[in-house]
Amino acid sequence: MHSFLEKLIAQGEHDRQDFKYKVMDAAKLAKSVSAFANTNGGRLIIGVRDDGFISGVTSEEEIFMMRTAAEKYCIPSVQTNFQTVIHKGKTVLICEVPPSSDKPVCAIDDIIIDPQTAEIKPKDRPTAYVRVDDENIVASPVHLQIWKDQKVENGMVVQFSDDERKLTEFLAENHALPLNRIVKSTGLPRRKVVVTLANLIRFDIVACLFDGKQFLFSLKAGSKN
Repeated sequence: MHSFLEKLIAQGEHDRQDFKYKVMDAAKLAKSVSAFANTNGGRLIIGVRDDGFISGVTSEEEIFMMRTAAEKYCIPSVQTNFQTVIHKGKTVLICEVPPSSDKPVCAIDDIIIDPQTAEIKPKDRPTAYVRVDDENIVASPVHLQIWKDQKVENGMVVQFSDDERKLTEFLAENHALPLNRIVKSTGLPRRKVVVTLANLIRFDIVACLFDGKQFLFSLKAGSKN
């Protein structure tokens, strides 16, 4: 086996690597592109099964499908880099997805084609994903707010009001709760809770964790007043 490819496959799937046995659906690929672009970047290794078995692909067809996923099924589009590795006559395609500087990158789950311009448009609202371990997870409203704030954060000053203090004190007494529970328990408007959590995460006061089903928010150690 090609030594470089062998090392990658030995790592298995993780937060920056995903195996694809074959490419048949650009929309599904777009979810992985979105998740990597919105997190720390990563690579799709196409032509390898989840168990590490090398099945191989037809590189030209796979590259076309990957470019379609990244450039047509993602908003904004993502520029990817490709490398092909040949092992015992089988071709494996490695697609590198860089972290985006224009988050959120949203994936189009379904499309319609304009009959006059042939332009691809989303049928429904595009969805942003994040990469957690070896899964692509739908981004929470707090993620979306963080990305929104990052675009205008230069020179932005955040002053903590009574609502921020109330939320911080609540999190100090209650560990790892989902957004809806926080909103219900504090009595604060949902929008206020989302904006405040985003600010607290950006200032490294609150942590956002995924428990396998949902995102949970918890005050970081040492942040308790």
